[in-house]
Amino acid sequence: MPSLNHEISPGSINIGVFLCTASERDIYMRFMKCHKCYDIIPTSSKLVVFDTTLQVKKAFFALVANGVRAAPLWESKKQSFVGMLTITDFINILTRYYKSPMVQIYELEEHKIETWRELYLQETFKPLVHISPDASVFEAVHSLIKNKIHRLPVIDPVSGNALYILTHKRILKFLQLFVCEMPMPAFMKQTLEELSVGTYTNIAYIHPDTPLITALSVFTHRRVSALPVVDHHGKVVDIYSKFDVINLAAEKTYNNLDVTVTQALRHRSQYFEGVMKCNKLETLETIVDRIVKAEVTHAHTHTGSNHRPADQ
Repeated sequence: MPSLNHEISPGSINIGVFLCTASERDIYMRFMKCHKCYDIIPTSSKLVVFDTTLQVKKAFFALVANGVRAAPLWESKKQSFVGMLTITDFINILTRYYKSPMVQIYELEEHKIETWRELYLQETFKPLVHISPDASVFEAVHSLIKNKIHRLPVIDPVSGNALYILTHKRILKFLQLFVCEMPMPAFMKQTLEELSVGTYTNIAYIHPDTPLITALSVFTHRRVSALPVVDHHGKVVDIYSKFDVINLAAEKTYNNLDVTVTQALRHRSQYFEGVMKCNKLETLETIVDRIVKAEVTHAHTHTGSNHRPADQ
């Protein structure tokens, strides 16, 4: 089967960017070292904070109601932030405790956030990775890559207040604002194939008739944030992302995960414009610009006419 539709995320692009020659790398490195995280924070943005005594179900409903994907967790006993609650937690709860449409997920209905953290993390509690608003953007990028995380809370060391949650996407958008003022590094004119950016083998994907619980299990086992939906002719017809999962909370349909991915995606059929794609012969500059402008976090690359993904 031809290798098609490899996945590109802002995280993989950032890592690719830093594996360049010293002179090229210096252009972005100097820029990021002389700008603070505070410079990236929008003048107006929404940040939701949860106390760890809040019920898990109410917390996920609150994520939906506020249109956010993650929230810092505050523990009153310690008077400090102790972690993050994200859509990944929602997926982990569903895959761990779901039995059938006839059995209510007690752990989701009744558990508090602190109970879930104790059960899930057990002895693996780690301090929350965060950054000061006065730290450089370079330090933020380094922390995201080093800790293999997608979200980095910006916390004021003086007041202890959480100010913002930094992401790869936000940093890319910030860089894009100033690209025209900087010399264009040579690697930005190279193609995805030349830079080996993205994943070309062992790609995780699902089918339109894949049960939703199976798709959620792929998220947890493969540690990916989006799955191409491939029909039985090998064509990419849709994409199911972690963010789509939060709709289960929005519609309170998480008690039946035996439905197919196609059924689960019907909620967005009215405004879905199709899968954002790119070609491996396009330049990194083109793709970064497309990701930033399209408000997406992944693009899938095709290399031929069949649009088939590589075998898992």
